[in-house]
Amino acid sequence: MASKHEPVYQIFSFQDFKSSPDPIYEPPSQSLAPTAAPIVIDNGSFQTRAGWALEEREAPRLLFKSVAARSRGAARSETQIGNDIPNLEPLRWLLKSQFDRNVVVNFEIQELMFDHVFAHLGIGSEGSVSQPIVVTEAPCNPLHCRQMMSELLFECYHVPYVSYGVDSLYSFYHNNTQRSVQPPHTGIVLSSGYHCSHILPVINGRFDAVNCKRMNVAGSQSASYLQRLLQLKYPGHLAAVTLSRVEELLHEHSYIAEDYQDELEKWRSPEFYEREVHRMQLPFSGKVPGGSVSVEERHERRAQQLRRLQEINARRREEKLLQDQERLDRLMGVQELLEDGLLDHFHKNLVELNMDSAEELQSYINKLQLAVEQGRHKLLHSDGAEGKTEVSELEHPMDEGDGVALMDPDFPEDTLPEKPAHVQPVFNMAEYHQLFVGTERLRCPELLFQPSPTGEEQMGLMEALQYVLARYTPEQQEALVSNVFLTGGNMLYPGMKERVERELLAMRPFQSQFKVTMASQPALDAWYGARDWALEHPAGGEGWISRQEYEEKGGEYLSEHCASNLFIPMKLVKPLLARPAEPSVTMPTSTVPSAATTVTPALTSSCSAVTADVSMVAS
Repeated sequence: MASKHEPVYQIFSFQDFKSSPDPIYEPPSQSLAPTAAPIVIDNGSFQTRAGWALEEREAPRLLFKSVAARSRGAARSETQIGNDIPNLEPLRWLLKSQFDRNVVVNFEIQELMFDHVFAHLGIGSEGSVSQPIVVTEAPCNPLHCRQMMSELLFECYHVPYVSYGVDSLYSFYHNNTQRSVQPPHTGIVLSSGYHCSHILPVINGRFDAVNCKRMNVAGSQSASYLQRLLQLKYPGHLAAVTLSRVEELLHEHSYIAEDYQDELEKWRSPEFYEREVHRMQLPFSGKVPGGSVSVEERHERRAQQLRRLQEINARRREEKLLQDQERLDRLMGVQELLEDGLLDHFHKNLVELNMDSAEELQSYINKLQLAVEQGRHKLLHSDGAEGKTEVSELEHPMDEGDGVALMDPDFPEDTLPEKPAHVQPVFNMAEYHQLFVGTERLRCPELLFQPSPTGEEQMGLMEALQYVLARYTPEQQEALVSNVFLTGGNMLYPGMKERVERELLAMRPFQSQFKVTMASQPALDAWYGARDWALEHPAGGEGWISRQEYEEKGGEYLSEHCASNLFIPMKLVKPLLARPAEPSVTMPTSTVPSAATTVTPALTSSCSAVTADVSMVAS
């Protein structure tokens, strides 16, 4: 029966992962061939992954966070990137990223990221990079951002070919290839990363950019929300609830509830709470002043205090005995002057001693003799008395005020008041440094479906999916929901696939069919898909942009392929500026060419006014 009441709670410790610098790899032999192997860079807003597209078993060689730390005024070579920063928290205020949401805007930081990638892959990028580059970009990436990226790669690194693709579409392509789905692929991709989430419909192997949807709710919003919740819940541990630990809580201890309201009702039960709550142990020091101590330690402390007090008393008695003996010797010397008949010296010493007569001197000598004899007697019998005092004092508790009585040698020991022993409450220091993570485990990931708790006035993931599906015909909807694909690092929560299936079941018509598929590796499949695409499409073919095309068609040009954005060139209408009139030539009206009659009325009126002014000046 007693085993049923034992605690069943779980205690976890923070890993506090410390990254180590990335090694510098030797370039493979295939990268030096005339047809060099492409370099694949998954340029994610949370993590950058880079490697070679050599074979199907090749994995990304570099994985590091997309952050850089450089102090103000520091040299470029002193910049720390990704895994070069062992602990992000002390440098959190210095961290910079090349992203705004999921779009690259800071190309100075992006250049530092490329330098880091090329240097650690064994490529000397000071001259040029002779390998083709495959880079991921955001869905519906602005033309200006692509233009700046192409300018950086072609002008700064002199790469021969560049290919751009959407990370989640690469993941879609990779998993369809693994499942032997015959192209062209049709489906709808639900992608959620660190800053944004996307609904991307794919019809007949092409991305339908017109009907895609983006939500500004993803992993970073869940992390900041969880951090605020824990800091409000534990105001004494504000500094300990760091963003790195909060991200660890999200990745390792959170889950998606299949039915959110029913799951919250389960947490009302005390038994369910004790069983499911995760106690996160913060690091702490066990040495606490005034903490609970054992009985043996308390007795030992009392014995040490008594020994110290007895040593102090003995030392004071010795000092007092020496002072009394010295004073007595001086007074005896003055009395000897009287006995020798030296009255002048005797009266002079009496004045110095502030005494009036020989009788007063004799009384002081008697008192000092008695005090010296008592002091010697106490020193002789101090050892036995101190032992008895120590035994008697250990029988009852002693506070700090009890030592004052022992400091006075004339205070009787038997009159010390006995104080009642009080039991100090037991303080569990380990439990004080624990974070009880209960409903926060499901409330924070729920932001992906209900963003309203953070104040975001936008749709959740499934509501946006319903909005996108409503823009298609029923036949197209059936084709799209037959391949609902989940990818992205923010889709790694347990229960995500079941929640999407439940929401789709409530959303779709009765007895309609749908299929939800989770990526095999939601965080890495974008890189693997880009690798597969680069292996199947050699540089120079479809989907690649050459340096000549860049120079002819501009930096915003995009060569489309199955995992890319759509290229929609933007035609900017440049306003016509009026040509300045030539003041040195004054032609009569009859000599104006007939072609001048096609000028706009505004232009003709301005020109006539200028001509009139010129004629007046000439006259």
